[in-house]
Amino acid sequence: MNTPLDITDSVKSLALAQGFARVGIASAGEVADGPRFVDWLRLGQQGSMEYLARNVELRLRPNRLVDGARSVICLAAGYAQAAAGTESVGGLVARYARGRDYHKVLKHRCHELMDRIRSIAPAFEGRAFVDSGPVLERSLAAACGIGWIGRNCCLVAPGTGSYVLLCEIVCNLPLRPDGPLAEGGCTGCDACVRACPTGALTSDGLDARRCVSYLTVEHHGAIDPALWAGMGRRVVGCDACQEACPHNRHTEGGDGRRSDERPAASGQVPVIEAARLVDILRWTAEDWDLATRGSAARRVGWDHMIRNAVIAAGNSGGIDCDANSTRDLLNALRALEPKRPELRDVLRWAIERLGGTEDAETRGRGDAENGGP
Repeated sequence: MNTPLDITDSVKSLALAQGFARVGIASAGEVADGPRFVDWLRLGQQGSMEYLARNVELRLRPNRLVDGARSVICLAAGYAQAAAGTESVGGLVARYARGRDYHKVLKHRCHELMDRIRSIAPAFEGRAFVDSGPVLERSLAAACGIGWIGRNCCLVAPGTGSYVLLCEIVCNLPLRPDGPLAEGGCTGCDACVRACPTGALTSDGLDARRCVSYLTVEHHGAIDPALWAGMGRRVVGCDACQEACPHNRHTEGGDGRRSDERPAASGQVPVIEAARLVDILRWTAEDWDLATRGSAARRVGWDHMIRNAVIAAGNSGGIDCDANSTRDLLNALRALEPKRPELRDVLRWAIERLGGTEDAETRGRGDAENGGP
């Protein structure tokens, strides 16, 4: 008869063979640092992500997600190489959102792993989560030694850094739980804090209300004008704090697979990866639909992607001027003015930042000198 130890070792071997970079086992009982999450919610730093405040009791106790749950198989897939071959995006799209939608790719990989586990443990029952459902994934991953929660609030895995996507399989098997890492952790360099363009990293953790990833992806209302300039040319997500992290300087570059098998970049490359900023500004709803099919960037709806692109345009002075000329950007912004009255203020800001106000005055003087209106 297989013992819990034997089954645990077999499950881990199957997970690594399935292409995951790291695997650990956590108890399905109460999450140790759950109170930290509750305190964060109490501060209101989740912004408009109301869903995080729902089903808190399920987040704190994974065994309530699956009847008879005993263990959580925590999995990490690396995506450090997700930028390879996609430099044309020019920082518009964060690494995690490049390539095929990781939710679907990794959910499929989890289901394949579950089938393999069932072949060695027929009584296995479980449920897979990929950045979805009421699961405190970083807390669970840290509890079982996959990595530690860094100063930037990302999960940092030794050798893979913070460029990891997390998955969980909550199951009924009595697997042997792992403990947290005995070594490692952030050393107080605060490189991520200094790199954050909008000051979202505080002594209390991450204030999502100022985070560019949150603002571009999750936030559906108007963005505070005080944050526009700090958002740079980011249209979907932000990698600033991760790019500054010393733990990401010498990573294994994903899960060790060939570049065409990366968890977030296998299969056909979505159209958005070749899009220029001026293209996005001109997109119709149909263009957006085509460009984001099969991409995690699809979470950013058409209206909000245009909003983000307007802010990015305002921060584009002189950047990629050979491909996205200032003139083209100004023309695209002006064409949006009658179509997007809700963006009036940010459009005016972006046009002024690109010198469009002065350009309009110059054109007016030229028309007057030539007898025009």
